[in-house]
Amino acid sequence: MRELRVEDALMYLDQVKMEFGDRPEIYNEFLEIMKKFKSQKIDTPGVIRRVSTLFHGNKALVLGFNTFLPDGFKIEIPLDGSGPYFRTPGQPGVTLIHPTQPTQNNQPNQSQQQQQQQ
Repeated sequence: MRELRVEDALMYLDQVKMEFGDRPEIYNEFLEIMKKFKSQKIDTPGVIRRVSTLFHGNKALVLGFNTFLPDGFKIEIPLDGSGPYFRTPGQPGVTLIHPTQPTQNNQPNQSQQQQQQQ
């Protein structure tokens, strides 16, 4: 795993907290996901899926999570706006991430709101 500086982690946490200041349950869910990842209750692909789904619609936070991933793993978001995917070291191709659930507070995320308005 690449060296993670404490300053980087704190800056990312501040970004999450600021983005979801009006919805603290999102921030708290992120902390829970990270605790489970650190204690190895969920694996790297699992944490990628959960965080990408939790932060769906927020490109900066989804891509910023790459800082926490082991070497070789990388979340990417195509320019065409299709859903995010990730690369796994030693495996060809990519794994698509399909956020299908509303956010934690049962409010539709931005993508779902746009689809409902169309």
